[in-house]
Amino acid sequence: MRRQRLRDRPSVLVLAGRLVALLVGAALVWYGLMTLLLAVKVKPATVNSLSGYRTAYNWISGLTPADVGGSTTRAIIAGAGVVAFLLFGYIAVKQLPRPYLARRDLPLGSDDRGEFRIEPRAVERLAEIAAARHPEVGGARSRYSVDDLSVDLTVRRARNVAATLRETQERVAEALAEHELPTMPVNVTLTGYDRRDRRELR
Repeated sequence: MRRQRLRDRPSVLVLAGRLVALLVGAALVWYGLMTLLLAVKVKPATVNSLSGYRTAYNWISGLTPADVGGSTTRAIIAGAGVVAFLLFGYIAVKQLPRPYLARRDLPLGSDDRGEFRIEPRAVERLAEIAAARHPEVGGARSRYSVDDLSVDLTVRRARNVAATLRETQERVAEALAEHELPTMPVNVTLTGYDRRDRRELR
């Protein structure tokens, strides 16, 4: 069996987090360069004119509680801190990798003329059609993995869900056997129901 590749799903938040990390890294490199200039005896006034480190330090160290007076000002600062914490915390969580296995073709056999393979989407489409033929299924989506086939169902009614899931699983397995595809575990999951039939939940 070929070694499976791990892939990631980039998003806007992931790109935003990488941009923030890039900016922080650029700032570290820049002020590291300023430290190097001070180490080689460049005048502090020249370094301060380039980076403003001394001006910023003097301004921050000179702040007193009286400079942040008034309940309105403090409320604005506190609110900005909370928003920044939530925003950057959420972006940080989105940086956690969520890899998934890349799909591969399903091998059917080989002979002296070559190999016979079927694409993953063809297997998924077969499962979706077989599941959708059940009268209680309103919609189906499937995903073929390396060793199994997952089918997500939306049912028309909330009654007899267990029987619907079991019968759908049997239909998909029978469809695989009918098309002479290798047997594999079929995982059926309920993901929703038709909202037009909410009365069934009463």
